[in-house]
Amino acid sequence: MEFESTYEISRTVDFIRSGNFIKAALQFPDELLKDSVRVAKALKDKLHWLRESETERNNDVKDVSIFVMADTAYGSCCVDEVGASHVGADCVVHYGHACLSPTTKLPAFFVFGKAPMNVSDCVKNLTDQAMTNDKPVLVLFGLEYAHSIQNIREEVVEACGSRSQFEIQFAEILCSEMNASDNQNVCSRGMLPAGLLTNNKSFGMVAGNRYAIGGLHWELHAEQKMEDYLLFWIGSDNSAFANVVLTYNGCEIIRYDATENCMVTDLSQQKRILMRRYYLVEKAKDANIVGILVGTLGVAGYLHMINQMKDLIAAAGKKAYTLVMGKPNPAKLANFPECDVFVYVSCAQTALLDSKEYLAPVITPFEAMLAFNRGQWTGEYVMQFQDLIDSSLIESQNHSKEARFSFLQGGYVEDFYIQENNEEDEEGGLTLAHLTEQALQLRDNPNSLAKRTVKSGAEFLAGRSYQGLEIHNKNELPERYIVGRSGRAAGYQDEKS
Repeated sequence: MEFESTYEISRTVDFIRSGNFIKAALQFPDELLKDSVRVAKALKDKLHWLRESETERNNDVKDVSIFVMADTAYGSCCVDEVGASHVGADCVVHYGHACLSPTTKLPAFFVFGKAPMNVSDCVKNLTDQAMTNDKPVLVLFGLEYAHSIQNIREEVVEACGSRSQFEIQFAEILCSEMNASDNQNVCSRGMLPAGLLTNNKSFGMVAGNRYAIGGLHWELHAEQKMEDYLLFWIGSDNSAFANVVLTYNGCEIIRYDATENCMVTDLSQQKRILMRRYYLVEKAKDANIVGILVGTLGVAGYLHMINQMKDLIAAAGKKAYTLVMGKPNPAKLANFPECDVFVYVSCAQTALLDSKEYLAPVITPFEAMLAFNRGQWTGEYVMQFQDLIDSSLIESQNHSKEARFSFLQGGYVEDFYIQENNEEDEEGGLTLAHLTEQALQLRDNPNSLAKRTVKSGAEFLAGRSYQGLEIHNKNELPERYIVGRSGRAAGYQDEKS
């Protein structure tokens, strides 16, 4: 019974039957694969039992096929629609940690799991923080602890009693079922949209004073803002928590570690991430060739964001290449040394890559907009790329010819935005000639501003000493083979000792 409760077998069966699904794909993260066979068997047994009972009542009920998915192409927190399409599944049941990013085509059901926690200890720490802090408290949590929130809420009410001066507000889960279509995404549990497509000044805001992040949503009073609240996070220090820290970096945040049953108030390490991201933005400004990494093929709006990044990069006078390679790692990206920076288009909880081991930095779409728009960072940070689609952050690309100061190069840099035009008119020809003359003057004068030349991947390849295997198309006959070296690398047989 505990196993069926943890994996919500009954609710999953109700979801499959209510949607009349024929093929259901079960998506497990690596740490839950050990239970995948048992979960699939429990679902098949319950579906088979219900099918037989309804067949006796002369109801023609079709059999349901169950498929187990593992080793997702991208982050395990997102619904793997690509993997599900390989078996022709018409729905996905997602287990474990989820970002609740809106899907593109397939409906999804989420089983967050039920991580154990000491409710009484959590309530004690929460009420102590509310009593010692003059700010109202907003409780956010990891989705794996959602099953205990109602008990925490009830015990908090009992502990506070008549002391109504303590304001403690709890966030709620955005949805547990998601219906997807090509035009819109709507959560079945609650009527909030799964994607945040707004142009409000406060990012993470859905409408009015209603906020949503990482699968949670809440509503503040009309006269209040997020900076007025103390954020109390229940859960581990994971990507979901990092998303909250960066998005609401102006708020006071504390974390209750449910695994260790202790409070963590020192978040200097998390706040230091902002300094690192600002450095990457400055580094991206000096980039000539930009690689756009596709980090998802299932989150709604990813194609719009990729096209938006292409337009932004082209308008900044830089060269862009789109790369689809699954989960990025230093070895994969090292195959593209011509790229000075990579823009990673993925869900909010996998967008931050620690690129210290990479040859080139990896930034988010929001950081790309700051770098290529010559924008000033106000401290606001946007993790979810759906908030940036057709955003007001994209200014008209009327770049000034004034030089830009590069903090990394330690001097002024001029960007040359030369637009290619096949039907070049007289005015365009004069402009091009003027820019060429200006570039030659800069090259001849060593004391002038540093000149930046935008190169393409083909030009970079032509300048490499190794360009791959040489294929002689003129000679159809195979070349004679050559005997290579033999022995160990420490000392080949043909080498003198």
